[in-house]
Amino acid sequence: MQASLTVAEGRAVIRLQGRFDFNAHREFREATERALREAGAKELRVDLADVEYLDSSALGMLLMLRDKAKAANQSVSLANCKGAVRQVLDIANFGKLFTIV
Repeated sequence: MQASLTVAEGRAVIRLQGRFDFNAHREFREATERALREAGAKELRVDLADVEYLDSSALGMLLMLRDKAKAANQSVSLANCKGAVRQVLDIANFGKLFTIV
């Protein structure tokens, strides 16, 4: 998986590409730590448009990000969820935990 970070207008966007599973934990953690440190970013958005697969460890990483962001007074949203990725998020009831746009 590849992760990239952009920041604009108070929003840090983490774009993920590829398989989001346990093997991606290092890249995801590094990207989210950079996003959490961004001064002035009140919202973190995880863009899943180019994610072809995610598993339970990815769900856990998203939950950990949500907790860290909450502690830093930041919100987290998930964007461009489609196909199998959206189905996994729906089954896990992530719509109750995250804003999905």
